[in-house]
Formats: sequence, C-alpha cells, structure tokens
Amino acid sequence: TQVASPFFAPLKLAFCVALVVAMPWLLYQMWAFVAPGLYKRERRLALPLLASALALFYAGCAFAYFLVLPAVFSFLNKVTPAGVAMMTDINAYLDFVLVIFLAFGASFQLPVALVILVLLGWVTPAQLREWRGYAVVGIFILAAIITPPDVVSQLMLAIPMCLLYEAGIIASRMLG
Repeated sequence: TQVASPFFAPLKLAFCVALVVAMPWLLYQMWAFVAPGLYKRERRLALPLLASALALFYAGCAFAYFLVLPAVFSFLNKVTPAGVAMMTDINAYLDFVLVIFLAFGASFQLPVALVILVLLGWVTPAQLREWRGYAVVGIFILAAIITPPDVVSQLMLAIPMCLLYEAGIIASRMLG
C-alpha cells in the first residue's frame, strides 16, 4: 500500500538478517575490547553468560519462527471473516515478524537476567523461589502486552518464560 514498500522491505530484511548473522562476531569484538579491563573472576563469569545469552536469543527466535508464527498466522487466518481476503502490506508483515522475533529473543534472556541479579547480590535464589507466584503473574501480563491479541501466542510466550524462570533459579543456585 505504500509507494516505497517494495524497495525498503527487502533492505530492512537484509539488514536484520545481517545483524543476526554477524552478532557473534560483533559480540566477540566487544568482548575483545572489554575483556582486558576485567578481573579474572569477572572474565570467567562473563564469557559463559555472553555465550548463553546469544544462544538463548537464537533459541527464542527459532521458537518464534517454527512454533509461534505458524500458530499465530493460522489463528488470524481462521478469525478472518468470510468474504474478506487477508492481504497484508509487506512492510506491516515484516514489522510484525521482526517484533515477534525481538520479543521472543529478548524474553528468552530471562535466565541470564536472573543469574546476573543473583551474582550482583540484589536477590538470592531463595527469594526467586519465594517470589515465583508474582513472577508467573508478571510473565503472563508481559506476554499479554508483547504478543498479538490472541491467547495462543500469549500462552506460547508465557509457558516457556515460566520454564525459563525455573531454569534461571536453578542456574543462579549453581552459580551463586
């Protein structure tokens, strides 16, 4: 529907794919810059956290691509009224998919965030276990805000985040 959409959408997609593919190299370059200024204990902790954050981000994107997007598009296709053709603008479609990738990739960082909070001494694994109920409610509220307005995608974000919260508690107990 926009005049320049056929030109800018492939450029935006190419930029995002290039950023995702080049991210390990970019993070290595940042690490090479920062690492000499860190203490030995900080270096020993930062590298596994950085690697796991990258792996979790890619896992979140893969989860969104292989499981969430097919379910969301199937749901949206089913609720389209009869006689109405779903004809999405390429720019709107790309923005939607990129936001889903970013949301799931960022949400899968929950265990890393919990481990960092424990290592900083702001919380303990016991407190994280104690606050589990509040965390589940917060996760479902966050999932309702981030995902499109359907229950399927909300559950597909909230359930893995609850499992990742538990994984974060276990990892923080092992490292803390």
